[in-house]
Amino acid sequence: MDYRYLIVGGGMTGDAAVKGIRSRDPDGSIALVGEEQHPPYARPPLSKALWKGKDEDSIWRGTDQHDVDLKLGRRIVSLDLDAKQATDDAGETYSYDRLLLATGGQPRRLPDAPEGVIYFRTLDDYHQLRVAASEGKHAVVIGGGFIGSELAAALATNGAHVTMLFPDPGIGSRLFPAHLAEFLNDYYREHGVEVLPGETVTGVSRDGVFTVTTGSGRTIEADIVVAGLGIEPRTDLAAAAGLPSDNGIPVDARGRVGARDDVFAAGDVARFPAAALDTELRVEHEDHAKSHGAAVGANMAGADEPYDHLPFFYSDLFDLGYEAVGEVDSRRQTVEAWAEPNRKGVIAYVDDGGRPRGFLLWDVWGKVDAATDLIEAGEPVDETKLRELLG
Repeated sequence: MDYRYLIVGGGMTGDAAVKGIRSRDPDGSIALVGEEQHPPYARPPLSKALWKGKDEDSIWRGTDQHDVDLKLGRRIVSLDLDAKQATDDAGETYSYDRLLLATGGQPRRLPDAPEGVIYFRTLDDYHQLRVAASEGKHAVVIGGGFIGSELAAALATNGAHVTMLFPDPGIGSRLFPAHLAEFLNDYYREHGVEVLPGETVTGVSRDGVFTVTTGSGRTIEADIVVAGLGIEPRTDLAAAAGLPSDNGIPVDARGRVGARDDVFAAGDVARFPAAALDTELRVEHEDHAKSHGAAVGANMAGADEPYDHLPFFYSDLFDLGYEAVGEVDSRRQTVEAWAEPNRKGVIAYVDDGGRPRGFLLWDVWGKVDAATDLIEAGEPVDETKLRELLG
């Protein structure tokens, strides 16, 4: 089948690209090939709002309303860049003028773990976990990062007994300063979660129930094991076609791959130039999926505009929550201002000259644009400047 635009990937980035294309080209034919049986949907509610009672119908992105052929339950297995053709796992061939790789990422997995461990990523994973996690069930959550912290809170809020284990000293240690990560350990314990920092997993077995063995020799029996170990960018298709792939697929400011003007990449899988930070980033969050997908889709249709957006992300942790933008990395120096210690404050992650590279807005809302302006200004910040963000 012949198409003007072929999108490989059925997630939020693919949906945003369809809409970006349509903003410039209302008539060009589009095919979107996605591995899931579901059309594109919003992913953050799977670990946030759906556990708080939000209607599942709210997640759908309405991609089918934009005159696009949705090829669901299909996976593109090979690309012929010279012939401008792609072939899926059912043997169907797609010819294209412009190709977008929105292949996202795949969850990291535990070696030699049995069937039934949930590597949380998709709507089907949510359904599986929601059915399994009835009142009083014991769930072991492996991982203390973004997904692990959200799932532990969601499960505990819905009546499961939760044990959370991870190798770092505190929840979110790779993002948050040590004092905040260690505060979260106690905060989660106050909400009924058994928190085991500094623990690795050496084995998982299953004989009716799961048994998780830790590096310290502890064994934990559980009804459910869910792993939130992050994702790896899915670059295998690009690499097999001879495209560059190193911590994602590197793209230019317009989303083009290499020297080609007919192949683009966007979203989780793309490593893009972040002008505000004078570096390259690969970002795995909703705002980037939508904004980058839309921008690159428009460029596929001739917009020829650089992507200069600095993505932000957000999370809910029981009654606390945050927004963050830029390079939020606990290895950096910080400048902090708190209205209430560990409960409401602003943290700037700064370089050696005190210039901000990222901001954590801890229970501070509606200040992402102001924080982004401070990053782009490139001037040193101090506690007084941060208090202006506190309002």
